[in-house]
Amino acid sequence: MNRILIVEDEERIASFVEKGLRSNGFTTTVVTDGDAGYEYALTGGFDLVVLDIGLPGRDGFTILRELREARVTVPVIVLTARDSVRDTVAGLEGGADDWMTKPFRFEELLARVRLRLRTAARAPEVTVLRSGSLSLDLRTRRARSGERTVDLTAREFVLLELFLRHPGQVLSREQILSHVWGYDFDPGSNIVDVYVRTLRKKLGAERVETVRGMGYRLP
Repeated sequence: MNRILIVEDEERIASFVEKGLRSNGFTTTVVTDGDAGYEYALTGGFDLVVLDIGLPGRDGFTILRELREARVTVPVIVLTARDSVRDTVAGLEGGADDWMTKPFRFEELLARVRLRLRTAARAPEVTVLRSGSLSLDLRTRRARSGERTVDLTAREFVLLELFLRHPGQVLSREQILSHVWGYDFDPGSNIVDVYVRTLRKKLGAERVETVRGMGYRLP
């Protein structure tokens, strides 16, 4: 069952799209501001994003740019009232996979959603993530640091995968908690720091960098 993130601040439109997608067998999540939309999309928990441009917080163009800079490849369909050629070109060149203008027919949106999901499914699957001499095999669930093979626990694996999918990007403790342990995990816990220390012991102290007051990143 495909999971679709709807980033839309107009309640009527968000509800209309959500109901239509759910009735066609999709699992949906709705967020109403750009900052939350970016954070949710960054988790990698969705198969497609339906994105408005005019949003509180980050606008759609900013979300697109930051997702693609973070190497998040989830398909994005922009659904917006903006219909100028300039905006359309900016959106498509900025990383959108499709562009639809409001008002719209749901049948057309549904067809485009299905098309983008089929296209994404045909893309070659990445089985090994790499950053310098560090690699993670997603099939065997083993890491290599230089010439060494490193066995990881389930949580360590998910944490390292998160870092390798976002190299160079600072990930806050809250982002890491939500992705690795779930949104209901106690935000006051020091579990992230504990697991980062464990990864450093196994992979090398230089592998995960602390950015004071912000979080951690893979340099």
